Amino acid sequence: MELTTPALLFPAISLLLLAYTNRFLVLAQLIRQLHSSERDYFQSMVQRQIANLRQRIALIRLMQALAVSSFTTCTLSMLALFIAQQRLAEVFFGFSLVLLTASLLTSLYEIAISTQAIEAELADIDAKCRLPRE
Repeated sequence: MELTTPALLFPAISLLLLAYTNRFLVLAQLIRQLHSSERDYFQSMVQRQIANLRQRIALIRLMQALAVSSFTTCTLSMLALFIAQQRLAEVFFGFSLVLLTASLLTSLYEIAISTQAIEAELADIDAKCRLPRE
């Protein structure tokens, strides 16, 4: 393995961290908007989605931790190559790939939960549209 092999992951992991941070910021903005709403409709919707939002925040935190850990072990792999420790570099690089895969799978799970939240909101909108007008 050459020094450039683990270096290939640097841009990918960096972009992944940026995407995760954006997901977190959007989620935080949604929570702040829901918190500032005082209409009964939004309060009932928020009550039903609090567990979902908390779970998504925890998953995003886990995604970020796994991605940072992957980045760190990838860096350690490059350091091991730099000091001519080929076997150690391969172990670190393999562990980095495992952490990156775990981060991506966690992201996939968070996306599924996010989709469920959107479906719940669509169901609320659909139910409101079907109510008879007074």
